[in-house]
Amino acid sequence: SHCCVGLEVKEDPEEFYKKFLPSAIDNLLVLGRRLQARFIRVIKDEEKQDFLHWFRTVTDAICWLFGGHVHLTVCVLQNDHFLQLLITDDVETAIIMMSVLHNILRVNSSVLLQVDEETLHSVLDELVYKLSSTTNPVIGNAATKLLLLVAKFCKQLVKLLTTRYKGLKGLLSKQWTGKGFDRDLSQLLDLLYMEQSNGKGEVQRQHQAACIIQAMWRGFQTRKRLKKLPQAVTTLQRSFRAKREQELQHLNKQKEDEALKLQMQLQRQRAMRLFHERQLALLEIIHASQVDKYMEEMEKKSALTIQRFWRGYRARRNFHQQRQSLKEYKAAVVIQRAVCKFLEKQRRRRPFSPWKDPKGLTDEQRLALQQKVDDYIKLHPASQMSEEMSKELHMQAQEKLAQFLLRSRLDQRAAQRRETLLAQVNTDVELLMNAPGLAETTEKDLDVFMSRSIPVATKARQSHNTMLKYTRWPWWKKLGDEFMEDDVIPDDALNAELGTLFIGGRK
Repeated sequence: SHCCVGLEVKEDPEEFYKKFLPSAIDNLLVLGRRLQARFIRVIKDEEKQDFLHWFRTVTDAICWLFGGHVHLTVCVLQNDHFLQLLITDDVETAIIMMSVLHNILRVNSSVLLQVDEETLHSVLDELVYKLSSTTNPVIGNAATKLLLLVAKFCKQLVKLLTTRYKGLKGLLSKQWTGKGFDRDLSQLLDLLYMEQSNGKGEVQRQHQAACIIQAMWRGFQTRKRLKKLPQAVTTLQRSFRAKREQELQHLNKQKEDEALKLQMQLQRQRAMRLFHERQLALLEIIHASQVDKYMEEMEKKSALTIQRFWRGYRARRNFHQQRQSLKEYKAAVVIQRAVCKFLEKQRRRRPFSPWKDPKGLTDEQRLALQQKVDDYIKLHPASQMSEEMSKELHMQAQEKLAQFLLRSRLDQRAAQRRETLLAQVNTDVELLMNAPGLAETTEKDLDVFMSRSIPVATKARQSHNTMLKYTRWPWWKKLGDEFMEDDVIPDDALNAELGTLFIGGRK
């Protein structure tokens, strides 16, 4: 710092002033941050004094450097490390940094107008925060002097202080009066009150205008609310009646649930009592030597019943969990079928490229082609077959054809049997999906599972209704059928319903 002050650089002065000196300032500020951190962490008094002495040496070097080169004051203020050094809770280092800021304002009084708005607000915010967050008179004196210096040198910032920090005057007058620096404090308060009195008329005029606007707006809102008042009352009454009806329904449902629960509990108690009575009657009939055997059999039956109910519950739970994946699979199949039909129709509509005759052959080309044909015929003469060999070949072909027809009939019967079994499985799956719970089962539901005629008739009726519904579908439900020929009946959309119909008996 001492070497750079007063030095006249003849070679590359721009690099010295715009690159070297700002980098030196940045390095000194980084060194100051490290010394400040070490000073805050150290516990011993001797080491604290050493670190504080070195920190003061670094700040003196920074002050000496920007004192000789005034343009460095802007670099110091806009440096993030300087703001970090200023924003500290430590008293001693904070006082030193405020003295550095005081020297910056002494050297360049208009530096706060040269920096960006964010940096200016950060510095002022930190000074006001120190005044509001501490009771130390040394920090209060330093911060008050800095604000007074800012207000004297930069009159444009006085208005900023009064508008941005509206409680600053009350804070200064109440908290810092009688702390030993009343002279500087009174000068700062006079500047702030003078600025407030100058802008009081404008503020009063704006206040009156705002009151008029608010009165007009409140009147408009009131008139609008009065116009909507009958509709609001009707809506309120409707909502109140709906809420009361909902509460009554909820109470009735609770009463019904309680009555049903009580009835089920009574039925369960009655069934348990009958079971115990029957068991006691059987124990009286059974010989004493057979009691243990009878109890073991009853335990086995009970265990089997519990296992059966558990397996049924687990199967139903797994089935409900897989229902969504089954729906997604069916949807994917429908989409793939529509795409395949579209591609097939595109392939059918694709015109075949007609065979193009050669434009014309010369006599030499025609002779050359004729020569190639003759040579090929000579190399591959046609085979001659006798009448007996042709008859024998005909008989072999007839035998193979008969075997093929017999095998195709057997395959057809096997395919019909597979389709029949698949339809029966689909019918059973549909019955299981639509089956009620065990607690809600009636005799009619048992007849559905014990007789094949009822589910067959039901599925036939459902299939017929599905076909009728399909004929009444809107256009957006038949998007998959637009890829089919006009004379083809769209039976594929009904396969999910018709494929589950099982007709009992044998063919």
